[in-house]
Amino acid sequence: MGCLRIWSVLTCLVSVSLVVESRDSSWGGLYPRESASREVKSLDGLWNFRLSPLLDAEKGFREEWYAQPLSKSGPVISMAVPSSYNDITQDKDLRDHIGWAWYDRLFYVPTRWQTDKQRVVLRLGSAHYNSIIYVNGHSLTSHEGGHLPIMADITTKLVYGKENLVTVAINNTLTPETIPQGTIVEHNDPSRYPPGYFAQSYNFDFTNYAGIHRPVYIYTTPQTFIEDILITTDINGANGVITYNVTHGNTMIGPSRSGEVGCSMKLLDIEGDHVTSAMGCQGTIVVTNASLWWPYLMSENPGYMYTLLVAVSDAEGNLDLYPHKVGIRTLGWNSTTLTINSKPLYLRGCGKHEDADIRGKGVDYALIVKDFSLLKWLGANSFRTSHYPYAEEIMDMADKEGIMIIDESPAVGLSGFDEALMNKHISVMQELVQRDKNRPSVIMWSVGNEPKSNQAPALNYFSKVVSATKSADPSRPVTCVLNKPKEKEYAASSLDVILVNRYYSWYGDTGHLEVIKMQTITEFSEWHLLHNKPVMISEYGAGSLPGYHMDPAWTWSEEYQAELMIRNFEAFDELRSKGYFVGEMIWNFADFSTPQGHTRPGGNRKGIFTRSRQPKMAAHVLRYRYHNLANDTLTNSQAPMCFTSVLH
Repeated sequence: MGCLRIWSVLTCLVSVSLVVESRDSSWGGLYPRESASREVKSLDGLWNFRLSPLLDAEKGFREEWYAQPLSKSGPVISMAVPSSYNDITQDKDLRDHIGWAWYDRLFYVPTRWQTDKQRVVLRLGSAHYNSIIYVNGHSLTSHEGGHLPIMADITTKLVYGKENLVTVAINNTLTPETIPQGTIVEHNDPSRYPPGYFAQSYNFDFTNYAGIHRPVYIYTTPQTFIEDILITTDINGANGVITYNVTHGNTMIGPSRSGEVGCSMKLLDIEGDHVTSAMGCQGTIVVTNASLWWPYLMSENPGYMYTLLVAVSDAEGNLDLYPHKVGIRTLGWNSTTLTINSKPLYLRGCGKHEDADIRGKGVDYALIVKDFSLLKWLGANSFRTSHYPYAEEIMDMADKEGIMIIDESPAVGLSGFDEALMNKHISVMQELVQRDKNRPSVIMWSVGNEPKSNQAPALNYFSKVVSATKSADPSRPVTCVLNKPKEKEYAASSLDVILVNRYYSWYGDTGHLEVIKMQTITEFSEWHLLHNKPVMISEYGAGSLPGYHMDPAWTWSEEYQAELMIRNFEAFDELRSKGYFVGEMIWNFADFSTPQGHTRPGGNRKGIFTRSRQPKMAAHVLRYRYHNLANDTLTNSQAPMCFTSVLH
């Protein structure tokens, strides 16, 4: 049946994408920001939407749905962009759809963009999982993998001053060859299943939301333009040192003097006042008496960001300006310690998800503000982007608020460590580093979560993935979040910091809270002894049903979740005193959606907040602890008093 079956869609992707002009670019470009030389137009809003039939995956390509508005080739519904499409309607088939989904919308571009010889770029913050982008029927680019940006130069495909059509085809099918992985299971028993029946399973415990999850922009640049900016920072006494490297491109055809390109830099402080300037496309800027980027509750002024105004000009009169935020800070690590700006660092944080009612993984600015408000209320200084790269809008807020990030790839639950998967994994890490390399909030790269790294091929696999990540960025430590027994763990030897997920008295010894302290101290001490590296607990916790109370504590009660945390705190404090335990992150920040199953009542309930961001008892317990821990670095951080008696 060739491409007619849903599980053949990734093979189909190759065949239908042969005409794509720029296939699977690994660089999504600088984030669209307005300047004196750049205009930005949002395409967010309501798009037209249609699913491909499950048993005819190629139909949209065969009938060329991209050649005209979708509404002319069949029925459509309205779909919000950005959002996941799964929970928008009352249609179960839409919620559970596996395969191709099609989006389109019309838009205008002004005639003056053509008159002014502007380069025009289309950029999607992310689309999950495989995507193909068309403009006015032209297949421009494709991308494999969700969570990272997609960019295409659409200058020559536009009709200026008139309506234009953008179409995006997205496929959410996951296989053993994708990152993350999944499996399509065919059910061929005609006595139990209808013809062609299949199911998608996953190597992870969260909903495989699909759609255009992040903002869609069109932006302009001059013909000579700033292509990329690389920034590293250092500290020399009271001074900050910014090292920069600007790359530029041009779209001019024929003889010109555009090769005579010059760069200039202007550094502005947080108020927008001029600090210093520099010339040249590569160089170093010394900032006298610099304001450093500090994490939340490590300074009275956390998250201090300068603006580097980058200018590129050529002999033809083209001038491009791009404002780039810069935080001056240093990172350090050795066999026992993490440091920021030469001060010891202890991570107080959460594992999170991009997840909320109705919009799924879609960017929601109100939710971003709420989540960071709650993180600061907790006294947290960090979180991990479990288990995929988060939206750039979230990362911007982390930079601004001084919240540190362990930046994680979508490689969750990997197994079958062959060379093809490894090359794809390396490509994903390179894309992630390319996107987030300049962010002061990013203090560590995580190449994955809970791989089947007790399999011997994992040794060579992770050695090469970690090495490639270090080559892309040697300025940050690299980790992978582990959950296999330390005696059979092949990934740990390649890592700079050992992160381990452990659920004592939840998945084992359930109900026996009294064993947590002993088991935690014993195991994490042995991890350090075995590898001589800093260690931290990246997940621990228990599920709780909001409003369910039992005294004495009982599993699934809010009391059990809170008491389990307190028993863990006792172990963490003893491990901290040994000098190599560098952080703790509760799982999870908030309850989140999971695939249907008999072990997940309405989703994963390990959140300290409900999915609607209301606190459980555990949130108050964690708030008390984190503010007390913050007293180690900022003496005026006052812990709330309501749980003093509980903890002592």
